[in-house]
Amino acid sequence: MSDDRYIYDLSEGDATMRHLLGGKGAGVAEMNRVGVPVPDAFTVTTTACVQTMKRRGEWPEGLADQVAEGLKRLEERTGRTLGGTEKPLLVSVRSGAVHSMPGMMDTILNLGISDESVEAVAAESGNERFAWDCYRRFIQMYGEVVEGVPQHLYEDALSELKHARGVAQDTDLSAEDLKQLVGTFKEISNEHLGGEWTSDPVEQLNRAIDAVFKSWLNPRAEVYRRANNIPADLGTAVNIMQMVFGNRGDTSATGVCFTRNPSTGEKALYGEFLVNAQGEDVVAGIRTPRPLEEMKEVLPEAYDELIATMHKMEQHYKDMQDMEFTVENGKLYLLQTRNGKRTAAAALKVASDLVDEGLLTTEEALLRIEPGQLDQLLHPAIDPSHGKDAIAQGLPASPGAAVGEVVFDADTAAERGGRGEPVVLVRFETTPDDIHGVIVAQGILTAHGGMTSHAAVVARGMGKPCVAGAQGIRIDPVGKTLTIGDRVIREGDVITLDGTEGLVYGEALDLIPPQINEDFKRVVQWADEVRNLGVRANADNFEDASKARELGAEGIGLCRTEHMFMAQDRLPAVRKMILAETPEQRSAALAEILPMQQTDFESIFTAMKGLPVTVRLLDPPLHEFLPNLVEQSLLVQRLELEGGDEQELGEARATLAQVKRLHEQNPMLGTRGCRLAMLYPEIPDMQARAIVRAALAVLDREGETVGVEIMIPLVALTQELDAQRAVVVAAVEDELAKAGRTLEYTVGTMIELPRAALVADKIAEYADFFSFGTNDLTQTTIGISRDDAENGFLTQYVMDRVLERNPFESIDVEGVGQLVRMGVEKGRSVKPTLKTGVCGEHGGDPDSIEFFNSVGLNYVSCSPFRVPIARFAAAKAVLKQR
Repeated sequence: MSDDRYIYDLSEGDATMRHLLGGKGAGVAEMNRVGVPVPDAFTVTTTACVQTMKRRGEWPEGLADQVAEGLKRLEERTGRTLGGTEKPLLVSVRSGAVHSMPGMMDTILNLGISDESVEAVAAESGNERFAWDCYRRFIQMYGEVVEGVPQHLYEDALSELKHARGVAQDTDLSAEDLKQLVGTFKEISNEHLGGEWTSDPVEQLNRAIDAVFKSWLNPRAEVYRRANNIPADLGTAVNIMQMVFGNRGDTSATGVCFTRNPSTGEKALYGEFLVNAQGEDVVAGIRTPRPLEEMKEVLPEAYDELIATMHKMEQHYKDMQDMEFTVENGKLYLLQTRNGKRTAAAALKVASDLVDEGLLTTEEALLRIEPGQLDQLLHPAIDPSHGKDAIAQGLPASPGAAVGEVVFDADTAAERGGRGEPVVLVRFETTPDDIHGVIVAQGILTAHGGMTSHAAVVARGMGKPCVAGAQGIRIDPVGKTLTIGDRVIREGDVITLDGTEGLVYGEALDLIPPQINEDFKRVVQWADEVRNLGVRANADNFEDASKARELGAEGIGLCRTEHMFMAQDRLPAVRKMILAETPEQRSAALAEILPMQQTDFESIFTAMKGLPVTVRLLDPPLHEFLPNLVEQSLLVQRLELEGGDEQELGEARATLAQVKRLHEQNPMLGTRGCRLAMLYPEIPDMQARAIVRAALAVLDREGETVGVEIMIPLVALTQELDAQRAVVVAAVEDELAKAGRTLEYTVGTMIELPRAALVADKIAEYADFFSFGTNDLTQTTIGISRDDAENGFLTQYVMDRVLERNPFESIDVEGVGQLVRMGVEKGRSVKPTLKTGVCGEHGGDPDSIEFFNSVGLNYVSCSPFRVPIARFAAAKAVLKQR
């Protein structure tokens, strides 16, 4: 027999053994330890499940023997025998994951009842109807969970019998009716199995345990784990618990209760119960439950004991509890307690109230809240009482909700949205060229793209809901239709997006406003008192900068200048600059752009005055500012065929020639960032002058300005940074000399290439600060294109657990993370006070923030609407490290 221990009796467990006994097993054991009435039980550990999965479904050596011994001890303690003809023992077999996964795995009740034991159950209880009710329930649950019999076969038979008897409720069926139903259920089971199913209760128990193990891997559990970042290798425990019966008549009941309202967090009675019922009747909606308050009239003694127990468990766990209970012949039993799932608003209120009640310190309260929950409170949400079905589902790329008329191109979105009309931009996928439409749209829906696609990143930055990569939708941008199944939605039709859940509705639904309340402000203030990391925002315009400051940003960690270049009123001048054939022509074109850039910087600096702003010099390749190669070729062809205006044709040909010249097979690794600036130093020169002029103008107008930080992108070689720093410094000093002014400023670089991290000590000699661009660093380290990977193999990699997380959503600590760590350590080996931050999308991810805190970064920078989340996550990172 193996030395591994897979079974623990109820009396041997407690709350600290959650990793072994699962949440349910540890919770029941803890309740037993503190004197709460619970049924006797034993638990099969999570280790047994994990070992079974590793052995491809075969139980580990010794498990079967240990189950038999655990059952024998339970029989001795209860004075009952599983399946016995006298004093039979009936048990429930229930899953119990380490992390709460309500409803995701399987349960079997009343195991041990059979043709041999049903009469003994009837005789002992004095209630024949109760015995046959337990039997029909067992056959159905066992058949569905263990033998795979389709649920509807049993439900159809039950409905037919109720119809024949002219009754509406299961409770209206007589003992004879239920006896007949047991016979029907047996026939259904045997027909599905092609033979007699086993009636040996010990074999049934083993098969039930095995079925619960397997349910850890069922599709809904997989989806839930992925959505909640629960590791797939934890396994589930299995709890074998003596049955207590809420269906023994009018003095018995079953129910679920929360110690506080899980929607609002209010300290108020919240729960439901049913008389003469078993647990699945409540959770499955088989019958309409009654409010918990009514239990006081029906079962007053059990009600009073339940209220006292709820209070006791909340005081014990120092958190809102979600509890399941059964009353059998007037006696109360608790079947489960766990920290209750709650809305974000409720989570904040509960935490705040528990601090006021003296149950928690502020630091303990912070640990009870998940940073991601705060996201729900920063965006409008769909009124949860809508009762409508979604017509499509995609990725919840950016949270919140949006209602608007469908449009299929960015120009229409910009035109209609600019007039104040609510529109939802529907695209196959968005590109940077769509930015003018995205800015004014209420939300974005794409058929293509992932959680960090362009649409997702931009939408999150603007606090706009986005559903990306929606499955099964077909977009016809020419015919301006969106087809979902048999339904055709035309331009102008109204839809609703739920970016929090990734759902699309084919009509207008009511929205509720963001719930930023005093609890929110209070809890985030607690976080500020704990965290070490600074929190900045990625912002490219006055609106984003203002929103970021309102939400607590301590500066801008990334101001991207390419969005300014792409604005419609800038493109003619930008293209003139690109088409220039001499440095003089290029400088003349840039002179047109400079005042536009200065105006942009002035607005951002005004919003952030008194705080630091990191401006990234132009990063993308020039071809992004030119027309598409195919489209420009067709334009030239059309003008030639139609004999168009010679000047227009000449300009079109010149543009086509430049498009062809700038075309690259892999532009993300081509002439962009500092490489472009090395070829055209006039560009960084112009941008540096615009930054300085804007900073001085804001200083003159407002009496203070920003801390100017100029960032040079895509540096791999020290020679690049040395040369570019010289261009920037020369331009800045020239502007200051002409103005007769002084201005504090720093020049740093973006670490987004592995080589830059590897030689960070050398690069640091020319840099005042490092900002890690973890989006590109992830691409170049793992060797994958973000958009191609997310639309290709990456989703499957995550589903198959080749990767635990999408590395663009949460940083790859083992690979990319080590380059970040190395970059920080090497940089500070040369400059001990070197300021380091991160400005990729990872700056708003709580798990990534925990890593950045451990590395010793000075700050993270993220989308404006993720600033409170980052503030909160940075505090939790400190508390976890302690």
